[in-house]
Amino acid sequence: MSNLTFDTLYGRSITYGLQELAVDFDLAYLYGTAPQDYTINQNPYPSNGNVLTLFIAEAAPVALTINNTRAGIPNIIITNSGELRFNVFKGPFTKNDQLTAAPFTDSFFYIPNVTASVANQVLPALNYGGSAKRSELERELWGRGHVESRYRSWLEDMGRRQIQTMNATNLTLGYVTTDGCPGAGDDTLHVPLPYYSVPNYIGSNPPPNVTSDTPLDLVFVNFIESTVLRILNSVQSATNYTSADVSLYTPTLADAVLGLYAQAMWN
Repeated sequence: MSNLTFDTLYGRSITYGLQELAVDFDLAYLYGTAPQDYTINQNPYPSNGNVLTLFIAEAAPVALTINNTRAGIPNIIITNSGELRFNVFKGPFTKNDQLTAAPFTDSFFYIPNVTASVANQVLPALNYGGSAKRSELERELWGRGHVESRYRSWLEDMGRRQIQTMNATNLTLGYVTTDGCPGAGDDTLHVPLPYYSVPNYIGSNPPPNVTSDTPLDLVFVNFIESTVLRILNSVQSATNYTSADVSLYTPTLADAVLGLYAQAMWN
């Protein structure tokens, strides 16, 4: 069967439309060359090979302070781990790769003059109080047809079985599937992908040379504003923080962070 008979006119029009969109959005634009692979779940967080570490510990502190008048003020940056949706692979890092890994156009807000001792309590509080709410949200999303949480659970279970197949020979790394048929059936035999869970929220490294009473910029992704304010008012009583204390930290959005970092550091 030739491509002419296999590819329908409708299918070819979709392909053409996608190719046109790629050109219109300049998805082939090269930001730099990634020096290694960075994964969400196949390397532990935090670690040099984890894309969450890349984003929050390396990329965000660079990208969010470009042309920023507050660049010289120590800060702590917090976002949710769901900001990252896919791995970054070694090699050319294009605009398409940037939007695949971090597609969300979230803003970053900040509260100035939060003492380090107070700011350092926000991230642990976010993660401590988020697990029950996250489970409830995941159940609701599953009911609406969103499969992300179940997919992650499957990956985690597959990762647990990795130990059982470490000594298997002639198997390549990949997804492991099984069916209900007797024997091997259509089972896919692989060495399972390793899987490491990640926290709900991630934060940048503590700024160097600060003491507990050093005033910092507490920077956070916009949609957790109310939660951050509630936590700040629960861990201290000297200041009553409100939305009036919150400002836009930078016009740079979350989906641009990795590209700006690549331009600065991967060339």
